[in-house]
Amino acid sequence: MVVDGRRRMFTPHMRNIRLTVAYDGSDYVGWQVQPNGPSVQSMLEEAIRKLTGEHTNVLAAGRTDSGVHAMGQVASFRTELPIPCDSVPVALQRYLPPDIVIRDAEEVPFDFHATFSAKSKRYRYVIHNGRKHNPFLRRYAWHFHGPLDSQAMHDAGQTLVGTHDFRSFESQWPNKATSVRTVTELTVRRQTFCPLWFEDGDLKPSDEDAGDFIWLEIVANGFLYNMVRAIVGTLMSVGRGRWDSVEVRRILEAMNRSQAGDTAPGHGLYLVEVDYGM
Repeated sequence: MVVDGRRRMFTPHMRNIRLTVAYDGSDYVGWQVQPNGPSVQSMLEEAIRKLTGEHTNVLAAGRTDSGVHAMGQVASFRTELPIPCDSVPVALQRYLPPDIVIRDAEEVPFDFHATFSAKSKRYRYVIHNGRKHNPFLRRYAWHFHGPLDSQAMHDAGQTLVGTHDFRSFESQWPNKATSVRTVTELTVRRQTFCPLWFEDGDLKPSDEDAGDFIWLEIVANGFLYNMVRAIVGTLMSVGRGRWDSVEVRRILEAMNRSQAGDTAPGHGLYLVEVDYGM
């Protein structure tokens, strides 16, 4: 087998590799392979094919939609590639576009599954609440120029914390066997910056209560199709003074998508990290 221009002899040994991937989802139809355009999954599978000569199916923690970004997407695939895991990110990066970056790679047990082994996921939604549009943020935050009460949004969001049937916030119901999910954290707060840059271990927002950006941070054991974006659209109506916490509870208990707010645009959403309890 030829790896990085050098021929190596090895005994085939199947391995399960876990990748941590960051990507700008602006130019992709989402994570999953689609017939109508390039996907992050297809780009990654092609890079693996070029590196290893193997055709493989890459699994992911979450199937992010068109325009949605990731800081800590987790993917896994099986391979006979013999090189050390710490060399995999650099080796794969040679075949990937600059808007998809392999942050880390490690070998995991065969029973690890990027989708089903996940214990919880953290998503972030970013709203640019400034008076003027910023052309450099148009693909990374949802711009809303009017006043928003972020504290009211946060308070109303606590109604959604806990184990509930979230079908009021689920597009195309039913798209899963059950709409019951457990939300363990939901915070809404103002920030002075948009998360275009980040450092390892610095993936959570600060406690500042000022600035032109509103971050909604949500952690759950799983998410329904468009669930986060429907929650954002609903809490936006709270921030604008149209609804309150009582109305959000009524929407939750109605179990009817038409009762909730609009689906927020995909470009403000980020998959921040996935917890596997490892």
